[in-house]
Amino acid sequence: MGHKYWLKLSRQENLIYFIVWGLLFASPILSLYVRTVGNPDAVFEWTDVFIVWRRFAVFLALFLVHNILLAPLLMQGHKRLTYFSIVAVILAAFTVYQCNSRPAPPPMPHQSPQKENAFRHRRPPHDPSHKPGLRPHSKDRGRPDVAPPPIIGEHDILAIVVLILMFGANVGIKGYYRGRDDRKRMTELEKQNLEQQLEYLHYQIHPHFFMNTLNNIHALVDIDSEQAKDTILKLSKIMRFVLYEGDKQNVPLSRELEFVQHYVSLMQLRYTDKVRIDIDLPREVPDCQVPPLILITFIENAFKHGVSYLRESFIEVKVYVENNKLKFTCRNTKSPKPNEEKGGMGLANARKRLDLLYGHNYTLHISDDQDIYSVGLVIPLKS
Repeated sequence: MGHKYWLKLSRQENLIYFIVWGLLFASPILSLYVRTVGNPDAVFEWTDVFIVWRRFAVFLALFLVHNILLAPLLMQGHKRLTYFSIVAVILAAFTVYQCNSRPAPPPMPHQSPQKENAFRHRRPPHDPSHKPGLRPHSKDRGRPDVAPPPIIGEHDILAIVVLILMFGANVGIKGYYRGRDDRKRMTELEKQNLEQQLEYLHYQIHPHFFMNTLNNIHALVDIDSEQAKDTILKLSKIMRFVLYEGDKQNVPLSRELEFVQHYVSLMQLRYTDKVRIDIDLPREVPDCQVPPLILITFIENAFKHGVSYLRESFIEVKVYVENNKLKFTCRNTKSPKPNEEKGGMGLANARKRLDLLYGHNYTLHISDDQDIYSVGLVIPLKS
């Protein structure tokens, strides 16, 4: 899956936005066209279209800001307070802009001074309230002819509601694709775990690793019975871990590192002093969770390709925890004649599994030099 799958989802989502906005910008053209067809007095004015487009352009700009910058804060970063604070500021700024950009009402026609004076001095012929030297009292005296427009009009409220609905629709579409993506990822992950478990079960039926380990135990029975017992115990723990915990979604980090320790210990029985095997594991392991068998593929590959029986070679494995992340490095010499025994699910499947588990939230660096092969892996830990 990986980057191609994310790119496919992004294209599908952007296609929806492109169609919707295309229809919106085409609507004023279609509306004017329908008006002019069959009406010889109507004239198709592009000025009216540009006025509508200018309004739509403001909404489009705000939509792009929300879609590219703000929505990821909520959907991926889970920064709700930051998201709603910025949205509130945008709504306030849009309200001010909308009220200030409202077209002013047409001015009232002014009367000439002569007519205005005549109107002022004209009185009804039998006005009882009229007295010489006094001006008639009126409740409307001093009231302007036209009432001032409201601060927020109906069109302003409608524009704000449309903007809120647009932001909500954007979040809803992203949530739909994110939920669909999570469901597909979980389905593929379950399938991948099943395939991995079946592969390891097959690996237990015809394994060079278990066969060679049993041969070493057989040789140790007469040489060092205590070491033979310890080897049998480690082998049983490895088999128990693969059988009963290999298909789980997560296991304690301590159990995963114990499995790695036992595996390397059993592999050390097969080689002479010409093969230097160093393993550095943390003494204090935090109470965190990791996917099972996440490291063994790279260690297995080191033994498969890094051990030489003709010259000195080495394998270095180091695991440590830093900033709530598991950091793993494995370095080994490159053998001119690598071991041909089968094992593991391969580096390609290991990378695919990491993509399914972590998406973009992990780092895998593989360096294949002339004499040294190294792997560096950084994954987040789950509490």
